[in-house]
Amino acid sequence: MKTFRVERSFDIAAPAEKIYPLIADFRAWTQWSPYENRDPNLRRTYGAVTNGLGATYAWEGNKNVGSGKMEILQASPPSRIVIDLQFLKPFKAHNQAEFTLQPNGNTTRVSWAMTGPASLMMRVMGLFMNMDKMIGRDFEAGLAKLKSVTEK
Repeated sequence: MKTFRVERSFDIAAPAEKIYPLIADFRAWTQWSPYENRDPNLRRTYGAVTNGLGATYAWEGNKNVGSGKMEILQASPPSRIVIDLQFLKPFKAHNQAEFTLQPNGNTTRVSWAMTGPASLMMRVMGLFMNMDKMIGRDFEAGLAKLKSVTEK
């Protein structure tokens, strides 16, 4: 089976130590995630652990956000977070999200990537829409919001 990868990066004028907690704590995602405001009635369920290794988060919403769950599989403060990402609706998919933070002088390069198997349905959908562009736009919006929140 083929795989896909979507990745976007932003330079943020803040130290990695200030950015990392906003990614590693699922409760903080409401401040910057591009998906959080697409359904005003979004139902969020947080696990007993919401921050760092083992943190879990599930969501259920309208057709704009669907439903799914996430778990932080790797947490290396303040440089890397790996998340198991399972979409349940509107379609099933099992992917991995990864955030890397690389200090560079007065800025930190924050990269958000998602990888996973490119199912037959996804490859067919790819004939009609550019998945990299579609998902990439969301990642760019989220990283821009993360930049805005941390550079205040």
